[in-house]
This record gives sequence, C-alpha cells and structure tokens, in this order.
Amino acid sequence: MANSAGSLSDHQNPDREIRRERRFARINKASGWLDALGFSWLVPLLKIAAGDNPREQFGELQRVLIIPLVGICIFLLAWGVLAPRVQTSLGAIPGPVQVWEQAINLWDDHKTERAKAAAFYERQDVRNAKLEAEGKTDRIKWRKYTGKPTYLDQIFTSLVTVGLGFLIATIIAVPLGIASGLSKTFNGAINPLIQIFKPVSPLAWLPIVTMIVSALYVDPASWLPKSLLISAVTVTLCSMWPTLINTTLGVASVDKDLMNVGRVLQLPTRKTITKLVLPSSLPLIFTGLRLSLGVGWMVLIAAEMLAQNPGLGKFVWDEFQNGSSQSLAKIMVAVLTIGLIGFMLDRIMYALQRAFTFSATR
Repeated sequence: MANSAGSLSDHQNPDREIRRERRFARINKASGWLDALGFSWLVPLLKIAAGDNPREQFGELQRVLIIPLVGICIFLLAWGVLAPRVQTSLGAIPGPVQVWEQAINLWDDHKTERAKAAAFYERQDVRNAKLEAEGKTDRIKWRKYTGKPTYLDQIFTSLVTVGLGFLIATIIAVPLGIASGLSKTFNGAINPLIQIFKPVSPLAWLPIVTMIVSALYVDPASWLPKSLLISAVTVTLCSMWPTLINTTLGVASVDKDLMNVGRVLQLPTRKTITKLVLPSSLPLIFTGLRLSLGVGWMVLIAAEMLAQNPGLGKFVWDEFQNGSSQSLAKIMVAVLTIGLIGFMLDRIMYALQRAFTFSATR
C-alpha cells in the first residue's frame, strides 16, 4: 500500500511540474506586453505567485518598481521642502499637497458642471414634452448646453486635436517616406525641403495656418470647429518629419537581396511595397511614429496657448492670466497631466509597434 501511495505521488509530481512550466510560459509571453504598457513590475509578482523563488524575483522587482518609487518619493520630498521657499507674483510655489487638492477641486468642478448640464437637458425635455402635449410643436426647441468646458473637457479636446493632427501627418509622411526610400531621385528632390521645414517652430507656422484655414474653411462643420482644425494642421506640420525621415531610412535599409527577389518574381509595385518593403521597415516606421506623436503633443500645447484654442494649452494660459492664489497649483496639475498623457501615448505606440513588427512576435 505504501508503494502504491509512493508511485501515485511520483505520478502527480510531473503533472504539477508541467502545470507550473505552463504558467511560467504564459507569464513570459505576457511579459512583453506588460513591459510595453509600463507594467513590467507585475512580472516578478506574477512569477512569485506562480511559485518561483522569491529571492530571485525580488532583485528584478527592486529594479523595476522599488527603485523608481524611491526616486519619485525623493522628488516629492524635495518638491515639498523647496517649493515654499520660492516666492512668485502669485505667492509661494505650491507643494505636492496643494497640487493634489487642486486636482480634486478640478474633478469636483467637472462633476458639478455635468450635474448642471443634466439638469438643463431635463428641464428642456420637460418643457418640450409639455409643448408637444399642448399641440404647440412649432415652439419646441432643442438647445445645446453652453456651460464652460471643464478640465476633463479640455483634456479630451487636446487628445482629439493631437489625434487628428497625428493622423494627417501619418497619411502624408508614410507614403512620401516610402517613395523617398525607393527612389534616390525623389529623395534628392524632397530632402532639401525636409531640412528647411523640419526646424520651423510651431509659433511660426500658427499665423500662416490660421490665415489659410480661415480663408479656405469658410463653412465649418459642427463636428470640426475651425479652431480645432487650425491646431491639428499646426501639429501636422511640426510632427510629420520624424515619421518621414524614419520611413525613408527604413525603406532604404531593406535587404537588397529581398528586393532582387521581388524583381525576379516580377512583383508589381503595390505588392513589392506591401509584401516586402513595409514588413521589413515597420520597426523604423513605428519609431518615427512614436517620435512624431511626442513632438505633436508638445507642439499642441504651445499652439493652443498662443492661438487661444480650446484645450490644455488654453487652460494653462487662462490660469496664468487669472492670477489667483490657486492658479499656480492648477497650472502644475496641467503640467503633470501633460506629462502623464505623453507617457501613456508613447506606451500605446510602443505596444502597437510590438503588435505589428516581426521583432515583437519572435
């Protein structure tokens, strides 16, 4: 009987080991995506939970989580100690506590404004229902709530604007980059223009874009206000160059033997690009896209601030002009928000790069 129990235990151990190896395989497969999204610190915790040696994983956890947290804590401590010692025209520089309080106040303002909008639409629905019951349908009117945009509304507007500008930049830059990488003649013709326009500041583009859009876009659609289009085009003109340059470099770096195979097979140009050129150059194209998105996000804030177009840039400028004791803390909330959103946008692009490039799937 004892031998029977021992053999059963020996039979179960291999099964347990197989399940353990499968868990680790799933964790290793997910680790790339977690790293791309900025959650690499979860991998050591998952491995510890799966039964790995805690001592071995603690070193990795220390590197990806504990040390960064220590750095953040030191920064917050230095900020809290040094900030009150700096006096400005709006008072002392606010510390982390004051900035956090203003972040909560901005969230409360958003909820209050949403409640006002809901009450407005409810009153409008009741009034129109009453007019319809009385047969006075000609007096029924549907109005849009015109309250002031909240902080979250400004964030959403900026994200839509940078998304539109980045989309236009990608549509222009990727085809031009492919053509430039495939043709030395085309590259020679377009390269001087790239070198001339790449360093131009958004502050120089903005007046030109404003005048051109105002002249051509005379009948704005409700879903695309003129101010949003002006900011988006400014973002396009400043952010397209990294994508254009990296796409050109990626296409020009495609293995010549691979291109010769395409010529031997007599592939049409469209198939050569889609089957040979793009798969090989995608890593550099995505690097350009990540750089372009980062540049576009920085440019957008400056454009909104200068043109007074809706968004985070206008929020920062309005608070600066307001000059209240809480304005500086709100500006710092906006600065931290801009930084966090920029980080998240970069992580999203990095995750897309891992999804669509060969190196991510090996």
